Amino acid sequence: MALSTTWLAQLPIPPVTTATPVSGGDINQAYRLETDEGPYFLLVQPQTPASFYSHEVAGLRALSQAVNVPEVFGTGNIAGDAYLLLEFLATGHGSQYDLGQAVARVHRVTAPQFGFDQDNLVAKLPKNNHWQSDWTTFYLQQRLDPLVQRAQQHGLWNDQRATGYARVRQHIVAENRGRQITPSLLHGDLWAGNYLFTADGAPTLIDPDTLYGDREFDLAMTTIFGGFTQDFYKGYNAAYPLTAGYAQRLPHYQLYYLLAHLNLFGETYGGAVDDLLARG
Repeated sequence: MALSTTWLAQLPIPPVTTATPVSGGDINQAYRLETDEGPYFLLVQPQTPASFYSHEVAGLRALSQAVNVPEVFGTGNIAGDAYLLLEFLATGHGSQYDLGQAVARVHRVTAPQFGFDQDNLVAKLPKNNHWQSDWTTFYLQQRLDPLVQRAQQHGLWNDQRATGYARVRQHIVAENRGRQITPSLLHGDLWAGNYLFTADGAPTLIDPDTLYGDREFDLAMTTIFGGFTQDFYKGYNAAYPLTAGYAQRLPHYQLYYLLAHLNLFGETYGGAVDDLLARG
């Protein structure tokens, strides 16, 4: 959509001289705004309540306790359109080791239980973040099971997958029994497109899907699509060493992200899901 001068004038920033569409993912319309005081980054969701961005704002504020994130300058509704106004970050190059240390600092932030204050109901795969005292219950009932149910509803499930999932479910219960799992602050969607380095090299996290959970759940996403080098894991382990059995548990967390992609993109990810289910 084209943003009118009248629309832009209602933003809580100096007068906008230009608004240029930029890439902002597949959910939002995104713009770089130029003002006399510098650029801003604007996300817009047409004809949507302002609450659309509540979870993202809460996530950025939570993450800001431990890592650099874009500053939030405003959020609200203009002419029926939800908007989120963020700092525009000039990007540069930085150290994967430093990025690993930054993610470890995030994971050191904890809560009494697993979940988050807000559900994430705006994505294509809505997430129930209601608080749970038990991580296994949260992970199975509020993450994995809903994806399986959605796959069933959309013809992306079969008897072989059902059998494999029932077995994996039992293994997750067994491997977590007796584990001390801390409710760590997680980014929630930690792939290469959701971090950047600022012009001065500061590791920065963007576009969070935040919750408090097992930190291994966050790290699993870093292992699927690339973009994280061995220096990242060295930096992470130096700051917050992983516990015994991490490598064996990792596939059960990778399963979530691959099930999500199966639901979003279909059988392109079916083989990868089947491989993980076959491993048990």
